[in-house]
Amino acid sequence: MHPEQIFTAANTLAMAGWIILIFLPSWQASDKFITGIIITLMGLVYTWLMFTAFKPADIESFGSLSGVKKLFESDKLVVAGWVHYLAFDLLAGLFIKSNGVRYHINHWLLAPCMLLTFLFGPAGLLLYLIIRLIKTKHYFTGNF
Repeated sequence: MHPEQIFTAANTLAMAGWIILIFLPSWQASDKFITGIIITLMGLVYTWLMFTAFKPADIESFGSLSGVKKLFESDKLVVAGWVHYLAFDLLAGLFIKSNGVRYHINHWLLAPCMLLTFLFGPAGLLLYLIIRLIKTKHYFTGNF
């Protein structure tokens, strides 16, 4: 499969996950589907891309910005990085949903956090943590 096709498929999978998280919050199988299928598939794709494109000598490239930029000259490694972002952002979205439910935060307050996480990763998680702080009056709550 060509990196462009993998990129498109990963985006489609991620979008399906975000649609489920935001618009089907009551679907009982949502967390299992997102984790068990979407994130697992992304993990498999990421691992395959890294296994086929990353060389042991490349590990040294992580020590400098110029080294990381050089790694991203490979289409496969760019797509691997993108899949990595998509999977972890979706995992952050799952955390926002489940943690929000745990602390009785209205889903429609969580939706903007999830949308921001989809678009800008940590910024959406930060917004959620601020909303949770306001609602619970505690930054560190229970098991976080």
